[in-house]
Amino acid sequence: MQVTFVNPPYPPGAHQHPPFLPLGIGYLAAVLEKNGYDVNVIDCQALHLTLSEVENELRKRQPDIVGLTSTTLTYKSALNIIKAAKDALPNCLTILGGSHATFWDEEALKECPQLDVIVRGEGENTILELVKKVEMGESFHNVMGTTCRKDNKTIKNPTRPFIEDLDNLPFPAFHLWPIGHFKKYGKIIFPVMTSRGCTFWCDFCSAVRMFGRRYRMRSPQKVVDELEFLYRKYGEDQYTFYDDAFTVSQARTEEICNEILKRGLKIKWDCETRVDMVTKDLLQKMKDAGCIAVWFGVEAGSEQVIEAMGKGISIQQTLNAFKWANEVGLMTVASMILGFPGETRETAMESINLLKRIKSDEIGVYIATPYPGTPMYDYVKKMGWIKITDFNRYDTATPIFETPTMSMKELRELHDEVHRRFYLRPTYIIRAFSKGGVYGYSTTKTALAWLKRTVADKLSFR
Repeated sequence: MQVTFVNPPYPPGAHQHPPFLPLGIGYLAAVLEKNGYDVNVIDCQALHLTLSEVENELRKRQPDIVGLTSTTLTYKSALNIIKAAKDALPNCLTILGGSHATFWDEEALKECPQLDVIVRGEGENTILELVKKVEMGESFHNVMGTTCRKDNKTIKNPTRPFIEDLDNLPFPAFHLWPIGHFKKYGKIIFPVMTSRGCTFWCDFCSAVRMFGRRYRMRSPQKVVDELEFLYRKYGEDQYTFYDDAFTVSQARTEEICNEILKRGLKIKWDCETRVDMVTKDLLQKMKDAGCIAVWFGVEAGSEQVIEAMGKGISIQQTLNAFKWANEVGLMTVASMILGFPGETRETAMESINLLKRIKSDEIGVYIATPYPGTPMYDYVKKMGWIKITDFNRYDTATPIFETPTMSMKELRELHDEVHRRFYLRPTYIIRAFSKGGVYGYSTTKTALAWLKRTVADKLSFR
């Protein structure tokens, strides 16, 4: 059996990030390789491939199974590749997984007759069972964790239980990627997953429905084994922890830091976490172990909006977390959402003012986007507020719905305003550039892009 995994491209014109190594496909490929299957990968984002180029690659490789992952933004691109796969290889089995497909399974099968199977949720055990059944010539229509089509009927099989022991998963099969295409400012930043699941359920997030309400953790030893393996194999010293909240278990975070220090690993890393799950002592320990930056989920500057989100944090906890991180010398990134249902211009200005107070080094300010699988999607759909249904525009920089308290036009203007206020401060570009490294150069580039955009907007009005 030969399996080809495809990472679909961003749609044309969409706000997009530089290519990054996709962990989901990496784990699926590793599990299949461990069980003796022939696996390869086509990464359209890394190689900037067109649809016809992907189809040509599939004709060359002749896989028995073509599997794709997709977010909401890349969903339509994934369907186009599935259609191309069936044109090139009419007898191949086509599979779609990822967060969007998990919650759009029945709709996807209706929208794309060439799609055979949807893998819902965690896919490692499901993909292995699917491939084994196809190899043995057995029916695959009863595989737990899948939605599929049989005799023109849709079959939604029971949800597969979550993987309890994450330490049993092999390391992601990054050797299948053209690694050199992932360099950013001379560095390849490898992603590492240390946990799955979330103990919270924010209304804008699908993590709980995707990976469960319970926080499942890899052991500190296994996590650092992977860091050491990547360091020795690829010679790169920078990593990013992809956990939704890296410090849910502060004791385990400290153990990971101690293990890094004990092994003498000279590495740099960053993580994302909640403002209510850090202490100054923990942040200092993280810095001692190589942490250089922390993304904090600030979300909003209004207690009212934070409560509506179900985030469960306070403004004071945000102020504390940034104060401590700045004191120990960590770079900070404030992640914030504008336009959540109930947002007004007044609450949005509270968010802008909070950014001034916390003095973060970088921001990630996103327009509230109702992804299928999130409580926010269910709510705005029920209220009839969704104005844009084209998933190619669900890029977190485009307003998708309109509420009685804020128009889409006003939201877009506020989104631009918060970026201009942050990046166009007189000393910001100089301060960002002076920090150096991947994050220093990246923030400088972002600031210069906003400066260029602002100048262009002003000239257009002359």
